[in-house]
Amino acid sequence: MRFLYTTLLYLLTPMLLLRLLIRGFRNPAYWQRWGERLGLVAQVAGPVDIWLHAVSVGEVRAALPLLETIMERGLKVLVTTMTPTGSDEVQRQLGDRVQHCYVPYDFPGAVRRFLQSVQPRVAVIMETELWPNLLHQCKQRGVYTVLANVRISPRSFRGYQRVRGFVAQVLGTINAFAVQTEVDAQRLRVLGAPGDRMHICGNMKFDIDQPASLVEVAQVLRRDWGQGRVVWVAGSVHEGEDEQVLQSFDELKSLHPELLLVIVPRRPERFGTVARLAERGGRVVVQRSQYAGPLADEVEVYVGDTMGELSLFYFAAEIAFVGGSLVAHGGHNILEPCAAGTPVVFGPYMFNFREISAQALQCGAGKQVKDQPELTAVIDQLLRDPNLRFRMGEAGKKMVEDNKGAVAKTMALVEQGL
Repeated sequence: MRFLYTTLLYLLTPMLLLRLLIRGFRNPAYWQRWGERLGLVAQVAGPVDIWLHAVSVGEVRAALPLLETIMERGLKVLVTTMTPTGSDEVQRQLGDRVQHCYVPYDFPGAVRRFLQSVQPRVAVIMETELWPNLLHQCKQRGVYTVLANVRISPRSFRGYQRVRGFVAQVLGTINAFAVQTEVDAQRLRVLGAPGDRMHICGNMKFDIDQPASLVEVAQVLRRDWGQGRVVWVAGSVHEGEDEQVLQSFDELKSLHPELLLVIVPRRPERFGTVARLAERGGRVVVQRSQYAGPLADEVEVYVGDTMGELSLFYFAAEIAFVGGSLVAHGGHNILEPCAAGTPVVFGPYMFNFREISAQALQCGAGKQVKDQPELTAVIDQLLRDPNLRFRMGEAGKKMVEDNKGAVAKTMALVEQGL
């Protein structure tokens, strides 16, 4: 099965390269560092104690508490990502405290070159990145592998069941599974993962530990936005959502003249597009990267066109909407606004964060809307009721605090391989 998989992968190579070329038109970083994707990582000084792989920005952020714990032990760390935005996040958050490169494509030769250069003792792979050749060669070389923060969605489970025999072979190469819930553990067992390697650790995304300086910077930013204003942050918005958010803002502005919308596109290549879209409606718009200091009263829309500042915006806001949820993307992490004590609103499409969103609804930290008109109505309700905002914010903070502990449990598994 692995031979057939590898043959198919080689046949798809032109499509992989074409995909990089096409994505490069939106983000030129995709045209760079192709050697790393083929396992040419001479800049990495091996051997390393721990190699951690996190696909993109979300996985990097989820892994940060674990990485901080690892580095406190004085261990030598390599972090790999698949996307340029993930690479940027590693650099921004960790700088030169870790080594970084792109993970190689799952060609046997590329994986072999990568592992020969890196020589990790332990491989920690965030969430459910099942690369058959990479995991096979890790086992052959005696690299202890941990699949961390694992969640198996119903959709993924159905897909894996179609090739259950092959998936069972791949899962059999992994030494330890740090899963989020018993449901995830059961799905892995059905797919053929060894039951004695299963450990229910919880979700590492709850282990948010924001520095005190972030709160101080947020207070300064809040003063610049205007103490007499109410700020609604729409974070991680996707194409098709920005129009809906702006329409809701227009409907709310006449009822709440003090309202400031801070809109943050999910992808950096859309920063300029969203700014132009906001201006087309005759709104007074400024961009974060082009404006410093106190905002003029007439400013209506503030475009967050910088990387890595969304948590800061959530701390400085009264209300948060988390995108990827009004369109069928599956949502994004709502724990950042919850940790900030900011009431959170999200749309109907939260299948990537089903358990977390259900918890937020159950404890009263969040509200779910089915469409744009309902988004307008719920934001209006929150704008009119400061006490409701306070109760939701406190519930969010408590939810995050009550669910911490996954990092310590996962680190205990990592240490078994050292």
